[in-house]
Amino acid sequence: MSLLKIKEFDPNYRETFQGKDIKGMGVYASPEDKIGTVSDILVDDQGHFRYFVVDLGLWIFGKKVLLPVGRSRIDHSAERIYTVGMTKQQAENLPEFNEHREIDYNYEEQVRGVYRSEAFLENSAPLDTAAARGVGLDTPSSRGTASAVAAPPEKPILHNGNGNAYDYKQEPALYELNEQDHQTFKLYQERLIANKVRAKTGEVIVGKHTETETARVSVPIDKERVVIERVTPTDAGEAVIPGSVSFGTSEVTRIDVYEETADIHKEAYLREEVRVNKVVDRENIEAEETLRREELDVNTQEHPNLERR
Repeated sequence: MSLLKIKEFDPNYRETFQGKDIKGMGVYASPEDKIGTVSDILVDDQGHFRYFVVDLGLWIFGKKVLLPVGRSRIDHSAERIYTVGMTKQQAENLPEFNEHREIDYNYEEQVRGVYRSEAFLENSAPLDTAAARGVGLDTPSSRGTASAVAAPPEKPILHNGNGNAYDYKQEPALYELNEQDHQTFKLYQERLIANKVRAKTGEVIVGKHTETETARVSVPIDKERVVIERVTPTDAGEAVIPGSVSFGTSEVTRIDVYEETADIHKEAYLREEVRVNKVVDRENIEAEETLRREELDVNTQEHPNLERR
């Protein structure tokens, strides 16, 4: 099963923890002995926590090692992580973690081999001191001695002989967040979320078409015509001067005649403009719902020591 950094598995993992981040928490071997900090978290492909990547800067400068989640106690109120039974010698025996190196089965077996060792199990007793009780751990330190820890198998349990098919569930002492050391009681409540969804409700199509109509127009035109009129002059019958009249000659009168014709044609012109745009009308939508929330009920018996934070 491949391992991923928590940010690779879920880039928004902080939202899952309500803005809190285990990365950066101090790691302690005892309430007064800080050994380093959590630099990262490794999860499997199902999102289960498997290892804390611990920078042992206060014990071994520049060395990072893997701490199985089952070998830790998380104190959320103090923002601390306590190792279960780790000594400096055991930290030196752990293989160094290199984020640029692929974590394979053989590397994990080297890590598990140190945590399976008898020396490690002997040091796995809880921090049952006055100082430890004063740091506000999530649960009482009542893990017990090494015999109270589920004894891991001498050899890793595999499936079908495939070394890469290691099952983390077979070693709960290393990989399970037991209820004794990791108790978290979650209270939930509902909240009203208002969002908007933009949806298409219709469309308006604006176009143009051509209509025809019959138009009538009248144009007055002028036409010229020649009128030939024969009249009797008042001096008709009087003799003319001899020689003033030349018979046999031709005399022609030319008159130009004109008339008007109608020139009727069509021309296009701009009548009007139509402008199309959108405007937004805003209105408020109100909704009312009944919200639920959980409250903590604490029942005490026989006057136990109870500290509220």
